[in-house]
Amino acid sequence: MSDLDRYLNAATRDNTRRSYRAAIEHFEVSWGGFLPATSDSVARYLVAHAGVLAVNTLKLRLSALAQWHTSQGFPDPTKAPVVRKVLKGIRAVHPAREKQAEPLQLQQLEQVVAFLEQEAQQANESQDTARLLRATRERALILLGFWRGFRSDELCRLQVEHVQVTPGAGISLYVPRSKSDRDNLGKTYHTPALLRLCPVQAYGDWLSKAALVRGPVFRGIDRWGNVGEEGLHPNSVIPLLRQALERAGIAAEHYTSHSLRRGFATWAHRNGWDMKSLMSYVGWNDMKSAMRYVEATPFLGMTLANQPLI
Repeated sequence: MSDLDRYLNAATRDNTRRSYRAAIEHFEVSWGGFLPATSDSVARYLVAHAGVLAVNTLKLRLSALAQWHTSQGFPDPTKAPVVRKVLKGIRAVHPAREKQAEPLQLQQLEQVVAFLEQEAQQANESQDTARLLRATRERALILLGFWRGFRSDELCRLQVEHVQVTPGAGISLYVPRSKSDRDNLGKTYHTPALLRLCPVQAYGDWLSKAALVRGPVFRGIDRWGNVGEEGLHPNSVIPLLRQALERAGIAAEHYTSHSLRRGFATWAHRNGWDMKSLMSYVGWNDMKSAMRYVEATPFLGMTLANQPLI
């Protein structure tokens, strides 16, 4: 691979690249379309899958087709008025409510953390190293994910050498790139220490028990309690979260890694955070994105006043 190809390849995220390849294959192989495509064939492709595929999926397919044509030096057929009109019509005829992850409310956060602490204590007493490490890892991952509003990819990109802890005060976490960091500039996030449900303490406990000094923060653990060298894949965060919730007695089928982000956003909104402060803390660039994460139903939970800092 040439340096040019390497840099061009790095500009597109792995998940996006895989999705685009699948979209082009669907257009060519599954549907029988030809590339380069005409605006009429793209419009007919949309019509053929209207009501079958979600509008967001169709928009992704259009993005893939647009990227293919642009990269190959052909005119982009997805920009034609007929294609835009057909997509608008599909959206009107087949409206669909956007599926969202259930926010992890503070009550559930307290419940799962209490269970993981108990699980770790029992594992320590029975000298079950693997179980002790997993409970400690999950506790740190859930508390950091919640109080920092991190996505699964951000949690999995954390490196020990990019995290600075000030005991009793807080933690700074540098994330070199994320979904919201389109220019890959990197960003440093700060989270204070808390008297309870503390992400700083949970992080320190995990690093101490796993004996980590560099490399990925969150890693796999085998059945014998050996901590792996590679970081967790973002797709593994949902199963880990759901398994922890289920062990704690919480029905987990509606929870995803976004539940941590939505849970914090909902908690902050209900405890008096203005949207500008919330957007700045979590890293949203527009109000529409932020409001999708905020659960508006009444909530009885801990306020900022009784969640004091150390």
